[in-house]
Amino acid sequence: MEQYTPTIIKGEQRQDDEILAKTPLDATSLGGDSSVIIMELLQRFKVRDVMKRTVISIARDTSMREAQRIMRENRISGVPVSEDGRLFGIVSVNDIINALDNGWIDDKCEDHMASNLVVLEAGMPLAYALRYFNNYTYGRFPVLDASRKLVGIISQRDVMKALLYELSVEIRKLERKAARASSNTPEQATSENYFRKEFAVVHNDLGSAGRAANEIKQILKERKIDRTVARRVAIAAYELEINVCIHSHGGILTFILDDNTITIKTKDRGPGIPDIEWACRDGASTANDWIRSMGFGAGMGLPNSKRVSDKFEIESEVGKYTKVTCTFNLGEGKEPGK
Repeated sequence: MEQYTPTIIKGEQRQDDEILAKTPLDATSLGGDSSVIIMELLQRFKVRDVMKRTVISIARDTSMREAQRIMRENRISGVPVSEDGRLFGIVSVNDIINALDNGWIDDKCEDHMASNLVVLEAGMPLAYALRYFNNYTYGRFPVLDASRKLVGIISQRDVMKALLYELSVEIRKLERKAARASSNTPEQATSENYFRKEFAVVHNDLGSAGRAANEIKQILKERKIDRTVARRVAIAAYELEINVCIHSHGGILTFILDDNTITIKTKDRGPGIPDIEWACRDGASTANDWIRSMGFGAGMGLPNSKRVSDKFEIESEVGKYTKVTCTFNLGEGKEPGK
């Protein structure tokens, strides 16, 4: 009988040792800004940025015993059942245990695999993908591309490794900045001239959602705005842009930069917010099932915007509009979210 060789789809992938070797044991040097850094990283990254691109898969007619061997030799707790990039199911360690207990270890995988699957899309923001780990008990999720082809696997470990690596990069940047300050290196200048730009936000245009926030972030980088402030501004811009996109009939996001402050404003058209206090609570959301299935609408837009802002204002009239203003101080100011 011919020995079955599993399909291995290879791609670029950081090695665990490379990531962990560059990760400091003590991340306390991030100080009170650590949560903001993590929020910004989660918004910046997509699932494809952290998933494993090397996928070991098996065919439907592979035996459960062979699947057990492949999982054991590769030290994995689950293996996708896939042919020509099409995903049919997943065989997990629990499936193998059940097969051993019930005497069907030599049956085909297609007879006992899990076929009702929850999958993630490669282009999904990591911030929303993480909520799938909270909502389901699965240890990993298959990742499909726009053509519904299997392109990766993502686990909580993959996410943590990527975040630890990026946090170590941020720590080194902060350490270099502190070293320059201690040697009396002049600080980079902030804005010197008034700047204003408006962005149209279209209802349910999820493909374009986040573009305004990315452009604002680039503007702040070019004008050499302090990284900590720029990061908070980018978070608020992204959250408010997504809010207008999925919760309203469309609107405008306005970015204003002057010598002392940065302001992000949004004004949308309907439906308004009946209970503003409720809407500003973590997890409060009116997103429909379609929006949620796309990984959006988790109800963190207003709370996160308020959390990172120096000043937060919201006004709404049911059936007409909602206005939100987030202000950020470029000089000394009170703590975010106050």
